[in-house]
Amino acid sequence: MKRWYFYPFSLVFHVVISTRNFLYKIKILKSVQLDIPVINVGNLSVGGTGKSPMIMFLADFLSRDYKLGVLSRGYARKSKGYLTANYGTDYKTIGDEAQQLFERFRNRLVIGVSSDRIYGARKLIADFEIEVLLLDDAYQHRKIRPGLNVLLTDYSDPYFCDFILPAGNLRESRHEAKRADVIVITKCPEALSENQKSHIIAKIRPGKHQKIFFSSIEYAQEICNRHDAISDIKLSDYEVLLVTGIANPQPLVKHLKNFTQKIRHLKYKDHHNFSKADIKYIYDTYQKLGEKKVLITSEKDYVRLETFESIKNIVFYWPINLTIDRETEFKEIICSYVKQVKK
Repeated sequence: MKRWYFYPFSLVFHVVISTRNFLYKIKILKSVQLDIPVINVGNLSVGGTGKSPMIMFLADFLSRDYKLGVLSRGYARKSKGYLTANYGTDYKTIGDEAQQLFERFRNRLVIGVSSDRIYGARKLIADFEIEVLLLDDAYQHRKIRPGLNVLLTDYSDPYFCDFILPAGNLRESRHEAKRADVIVITKCPEALSENQKSHIIAKIRPGKHQKIFFSSIEYAQEICNRHDAISDIKLSDYEVLLVTGIANPQPLVKHLKNFTQKIRHLKYKDHHNFSKADIKYIYDTYQKLGEKKVLITSEKDYVRLETFESIKNIVFYWPINLTIDRETEFKEIICSYVKQVKK
């Protein structure tokens, strides 16, 4: 959504951000280079471009061979300072995205949160002997110099059709995409043709050092919670209350409609801090549905909603995974970088 009346303010924001990036380029502002492989996953725009599925995709195969750490700022958490995820943390202390990652991988990797990226990275590496570090949403945080930049952009709202805040949703100029080593167009339709891909690549105009990939979201064949699971093909028997607090719930809504049209959707803003009043309204709305009903949410929202006693046993989430074209080539780029730095 473009807000042309804010365009003069976007010009000011553009000058400020571009000046800052230029100062990093000519090294007046300094970036720290760590001694281990550092991979950054980020975007140019605000909102949901699919960072969490990409982090989970990378974490899944890198954690098999390396002691892997993931560092984020822990957006919307109620705590301060540096913390690591453990069995005593929740979304309030480390943020919903970090908690979601912990619930998915448990002891396979180490997850840290810190608003001070340099301190957090060094602490994580020193305390846990981390061999490879993933930076979550640090494309604009230039104080640490990643060895590999993975830039994400949503197929339905690509950065090359957008404008800088507040007229558009970009946090910095489209030109800054040139810093990326890999660009991934996320949330693509499954039947994306080669001609459509070529058209997008032509719009991006990648540099010689850049590789372009296309990814999609793949939903599991069942919804689940800690105690139960329901096959997706049985959802046609249910009335569904869908509760979302994510930036872009439309892919989930669209997928759900493949199985049922009996949907009531309660949509909240991204990272919404559910109150007791919200939960009461959700529970009351759920109770008003028919005899056979189910409450469904996203995997990220589940780590927040399951903490409320009244709904924790009735709320289900839909697990997701990322699929990527030329997956072998993509993984080879990642692994080659890691091996080169470790040598």
